Amino acid sequence: MNRALIAIATFALWSAGMFAAGWAWRGDRAEGAEARQQADTSAAAAKQITQVRATEHQQADTLATIGGKHEEDRAAAEAVPAAVVADLDADRLRLRREWAGCETQRLSDAAAGAIERDALAASRAELAGAVVRVGREADDQLRACQAVIAADRKR
Repeated sequence: MNRALIAIATFALWSAGMFAAGWAWRGDRAEGAEARQQADTSAAAAKQITQVRATEHQQADTLATIGGKHEEDRAAAEAVPAAVVADLDADRLRLRREWAGCETQRLSDAAAGAIERDALAASRAELAGAVVRVGREADDQLRACQAVIAADRKR
């Protein structure tokens, strides 16, 4: 064979080998860059999930605190009627004029005996205690709802 033909064939084989090596090296670099990008994306997603979970746990703790306070208020409200009745009996608390005489205004003094007046006074005190309890429970419920809304808006 001719020396020039051998040189051209050698050069062609060498060029083809270098092209294949460069192509493989370029592919490896691209795969490495893609792997780094996927790792960065996964790390960012994991960090975001951790932050979201921390926020959810914080909100759950806040709502649990609000719920616990509301349950304490509900338990404390059960003592309100008895306290109102006791305060009315001890004259530490007075009913408004509309409440103080609402039943007795319908009965004439001549028709109502002493027992009936005492029963009316006792039922009036019990009713006043029940009304105060309902009002307190409504206030407690409203406070708990407002606390939940305020906690939700802080996010």
